[in-house]
Amino acid sequence: MNATATTAAPRSHTEFDRRAITFIFIGLMATMLVASLNQTVLNPALPTIVGELHGVDKMLWIVTAYILASTITMPIYGKLGDLFGRKPLLLTALTIFLVGSTISAFAGDITWLIVGRAAQGAGGGGLMVLSQATVADVIPARQRGKYLGIMSSVFAVSSVAGPLLGGWFTEGPGWRWVFYINLPLGVLAFIAVAFFLRLPRTRNSRPRIDIAGMTVLSLATTLLVFVATWGGSRYPWTSPVVLGLIAGTLATAVLFLFIESRAAEPILPLHLFRDRNFDVSTLAGLLNSIALFGVAAYMPTYLQMVAGRSATVAGLLMFPMMGSMLITSTLAGRLVSRTGRYKVTPIVGSVLVAVAMLLLSLLTVDTPIWVLCCFLAVLGVGLGASMQIMVLVVQNSFPVEEVGTATAGNNYFRQIGATLGSAVVGSVFATRLNVLLAERVPEGGLAADDADSLTPAMVHTLPDAVQQPILESYNDALTPIYLAIGPLAMVAAVLLCFVVEKPLATTITRRTDPAVNDPAATPSP
Repeated sequence: MNATATTAAPRSHTEFDRRAITFIFIGLMATMLVASLNQTVLNPALPTIVGELHGVDKMLWIVTAYILASTITMPIYGKLGDLFGRKPLLLTALTIFLVGSTISAFAGDITWLIVGRAAQGAGGGGLMVLSQATVADVIPARQRGKYLGIMSSVFAVSSVAGPLLGGWFTEGPGWRWVFYINLPLGVLAFIAVAFFLRLPRTRNSRPRIDIAGMTVLSLATTLLVFVATWGGSRYPWTSPVVLGLIAGTLATAVLFLFIESRAAEPILPLHLFRDRNFDVSTLAGLLNSIALFGVAAYMPTYLQMVAGRSATVAGLLMFPMMGSMLITSTLAGRLVSRTGRYKVTPIVGSVLVAVAMLLLSLLTVDTPIWVLCCFLAVLGVGLGASMQIMVLVVQNSFPVEEVGTATAGNNYFRQIGATLGSAVVGSVFATRLNVLLAERVPEGGLAADDADSLTPAMVHTLPDAVQQPILESYNDALTPIYLAIGPLAMVAAVLLCFVVEKPLATTITRRTDPAVNDPAATPSP
């Protein structure tokens, strides 16, 4: 397929033939594989890791540290990629990710593991955003749907392979291989990007970097995550600490808006929010991400603790969700590329996400596994029909010079949803679990330190009188949270009804092209 220029300005756009696009996608797919595999391979190993490192109370920070770091860095990578080119940023992100993987692999306690995960996130945020933005550099919007669908399928494949590998590592050579595996994969991705990725040159001017905006945005994001993590669990919502964090979040958010309104090259330009499609798709993506990460982060633990499955089997049981997401995202992308219509698909997908969350809230200790898998499949179909299409909606609303910034902005708020989903679900789950265990487990059934070091193997060797209350406590601590998340997906569906279905561009036009100034030669937005 050729992404060609209009005839009014010969070769005013960079042309890519099928072979060039194939090579570009080798680099992008390798990068996406590393980033997405890292988000799923850890989940089946999590109960064993926190048990061995004596950090059940800090389990949510292993997940949240990665998401927080990636959320903070996403807008930075997106803006710098627009200004200086995406390839050097991709190589930098891969390097940082590999350093974080090394720290995590050799972590001697839970604190160092969290540090390593944060470093992984600082690199992983760039891998996801820059890969998606690079597609817009070489593929017109009309054809981009099927390519974004393919990239989404890589995430789905890794989401199936990740839990399987994570379970196999946990039961075989050890959970540290969850991080060791990133090293050879990361090196291969680095080589693929270095040799295969050839992109258009960016402008040669020296723009001013929005250091103040980056700093304040990072601070506001961190404060928000602390509010979500500590509020109602470590501290009451009305405590001075939580109220202070809320006040700090609001103050830094206002300061950020002030800085961005005056910055020469704002990291998150305020004019993005004047576009209805950006606002609607971004908010809907945030709401759906709460559902995705609330399930993906904690369902493998649920399957091991409550259903009594091994780590490997728990990973395999996530296949219905990820497999249906793979198939649906690919088909949805092809449908959009063929028809040029994209509004209805994410609406239907969001409704299915809401239905799936309602179904998951009905789980009990005695629910058959095949029923649970059906519920997960419904969720996968909903996510596959919605998430990547919303990225396309955003990218189609802005010129290619701003695609990185717009994509990063969309992913930033989506990651905010992921952060809130993981933090709030984890925080509420841990708090409810401790209360339920204290109420239900017979006196003397667990030692004081055992509640903080429970592993699946330990739970299923306990006497029935102790084991059954623990299983019911895990179930009743998690499933009501899904009932509360369901309405958020319905809100997302309603919001997506307000998307303006603009024609998908059939060429890649840059502001520096002569054709941009010729109305007869400029394609429809």
